[in-house]
Amino acid sequence: FKGGDTCEYLLSSGRFLGEKVWQPHSCMMHKYKNSEAKNCLLDKHIAFVGDSRIRQLFYSFIKLINPQVKEEGNKHGNILFEDKSASVKVDFLWYPEVNGSMRQRIKSWTESSVAKPHVIVAGAATWSIKIHNGSNEALTQYKINITSIAPLLEKLAKSSDVFWVLQDPVYEDLLSESRKMITNEKIDAYNEAAVRILNSSARNSKARVKVFSVSKLIAQETIMKSADGLHLPESSRDTNAMILMNVYCNKIMKPIDGSCCQPQPPLTLIQKLAFCFFTLSFIGYLIIHLIHRNNYRKNKSCTDLESGEEKKPAISTPNVSTLEMLLHSFCKLGLIMTYFYLCDRANLFMKETKFYTHSSFFIPIIYILVLGVFYTENTKETKVLNREQTDEWKGWMQLVILIYHISGASTFLPVYMHIRVLVAAYLFQTGYGHFSYFWIKGDFGVYRVCQVLFRLNFLVVVLCIVMDRPYQFYYFVPLVTVWFMIIYATLALWPQIVQKKANGNCLWHLGLLLKLICLLTCIYFLSYSQGAFEKIFSFWPLSKCFELNGNVYEWWFRWKLDRYVVFHGMLFAFIYLALQKHQMISEGKGDPLFSSRVSNVLLFVSVASFLTYSIWASSCKNKTECNELHPSVSVVQILAFILIRNIPGYIRSVYSSFFAWFGRISLELFICQYHIWLAADTKGILVLIPGYPVFNVLVSTFIFVCVAHEISQITNDLAQIVVPKDNSTLLKRLLCVAGFFFGLLLFSALQEPSRH
Repeated sequence: FKGGDTCEYLLSSGRFLGEKVWQPHSCMMHKYKNSEAKNCLLDKHIAFVGDSRIRQLFYSFIKLINPQVKEEGNKHGNILFEDKSASVKVDFLWYPEVNGSMRQRIKSWTESSVAKPHVIVAGAATWSIKIHNGSNEALTQYKINITSIAPLLEKLAKSSDVFWVLQDPVYEDLLSESRKMITNEKIDAYNEAAVRILNSSARNSKARVKVFSVSKLIAQETIMKSADGLHLPESSRDTNAMILMNVYCNKIMKPIDGSCCQPQPPLTLIQKLAFCFFTLSFIGYLIIHLIHRNNYRKNKSCTDLESGEEKKPAISTPNVSTLEMLLHSFCKLGLIMTYFYLCDRANLFMKETKFYTHSSFFIPIIYILVLGVFYTENTKETKVLNREQTDEWKGWMQLVILIYHISGASTFLPVYMHIRVLVAAYLFQTGYGHFSYFWIKGDFGVYRVCQVLFRLNFLVVVLCIVMDRPYQFYYFVPLVTVWFMIIYATLALWPQIVQKKANGNCLWHLGLLLKLICLLTCIYFLSYSQGAFEKIFSFWPLSKCFELNGNVYEWWFRWKLDRYVVFHGMLFAFIYLALQKHQMISEGKGDPLFSSRVSNVLLFVSVASFLTYSIWASSCKNKTECNELHPSVSVVQILAFILIRNIPGYIRSVYSSFFAWFGRISLELFICQYHIWLAADTKGILVLIPGYPVFNVLVSTFIFVCVAHEISQITNDLAQIVVPKDNSTLLKRLLCVAGFFFGLLLFSALQEPSRH
């Protein structure tokens, strides 16, 4: 660990991922859009001072502000650029040599009466080598000149950002005869002199001229693609310009995926209170544990001096009180949340950009599938979508989604479309599972609702507090929470129709179908009426939960993307339970689900439908168009998978315990990945062990899975304590929870002005 100055890393080190993606050492670069660049550089003046290489950098930089700019004008003269919409001025000043003229220009900026540029980018050397035919006298004069300029640059660095660009290597085979004297040996000598003199000057000053040396590394990889052996190819120039933009703008714009040069965010009032709470929990648990331990020792058996026999202790184990269990859970949670904070809020661990390759996605997929098949066991029951099977389904889907996220496969459209089906399948299970429970059990009590809501939302609420993120940021949990409430409202509202009641009169089945049709109508209306949807979720306090970046558009988009699949899950559950009730399916061990002929036909249709959907998803060319069709057609592949998995009796009778284990903690895995496996709120990858990517993934994955498993245990323990079965006690707890959220909203409102 060399400290948290990621700006220094950004300016001096990195490597290419593939051919064009530059990865700075330890941090992530944001790719600035034109609008973002204009917002950052509003009312700013930037000056580029130097030779033709600096002119190239100047053009790449202004194209980030206005991509329509053409490289024209006097090549050996000053070039001025201004964007009046953002009041941005960017000047290129032609000074091909470090000499008296350059010194005079820099000195003029140090005078108090002259407006100084906010950013100065300077550098030159190749002209001195060329004009003086690479003589040693020219190098000596260069040292003298840069020694006289260095104090002026340091003076400017007190109020402006000053960058000195080191000279890039050349590709000597491509140099023209008039440039043959410009060798890499000479360039290294000039760079060494510049770095030594600027660093010596910096030691005598509090200000610091930033040495832009990363361009050398980029050039070493790309200079062979140069047209003339001297000037960099366009892609390399653009990378250098983007690095400059990140150095200056990241601390202003604070992009999530731009961790370079960003200071650690200050602790909010709510985060400080959370820290105090976990500290008090730890102290409280320690005190209670010591008291219990002391009491246990007193009650321990002692040796009977007369008989020499040991008497049995009055208490065999110390009693664990509810308070001790509560504090113990909060202690463990506090330690875990500290790890979360250190990983993704403190500038302690490194973060790197995702880079997709087919091998980085498909090889791990094949590996986990082989592992999953290896751990095959018999199921306890052979019903369709039994508990082991649904856990297995959640497990392998979650593992595929995790690999999808860490490999950056969202850039590959066919993979993206298949992952969308997996997310839809989770929601399908939500509709199927909750409908089945309410339909069979008829339990619409508050206890059941509170248990489900607590288990779904506990971790996310804690993360919102500790990581200072809005609830909607963890979009999947709000999605399943809202859909659970919709399912509950649909079945609980008058008339309550459950299986027991419907068995007495078939008309109740019709009544339930009418309810489902009403639900479908509401879904259809809201999906095509963005205004009505936004009005519903823009009311306070709902707006506090579902807004992201000041509006609820993201929430509407996420909801709309899988709007029908929960309804499909409910409908499937209704049809399946009706068939089961009337004994129209066979669920015995090893028996096919239907008669041989029907099973074969359905199996053929299912395989054909599954493959047809995959072919369609793989041939997608436009993400927007495919997303429009996805809500209506995703159920095809989901139903096809269910039938393929359940029609053959043997396949239905076995499951993968490996996948099922992960399935039981799938929600925790999905949420925890945001901060302790991925980084920068899922935009990058957490690096615990730099330089060893495979080993790093193994270590971070092991910790990540252990943490997810532990949080699952903590959530289960706390659910038993916080959500009691006694209605009067539960009502009191609900009032406490309402008070807690009211306080949270109040503190959030208090810290909002300071955030802005």
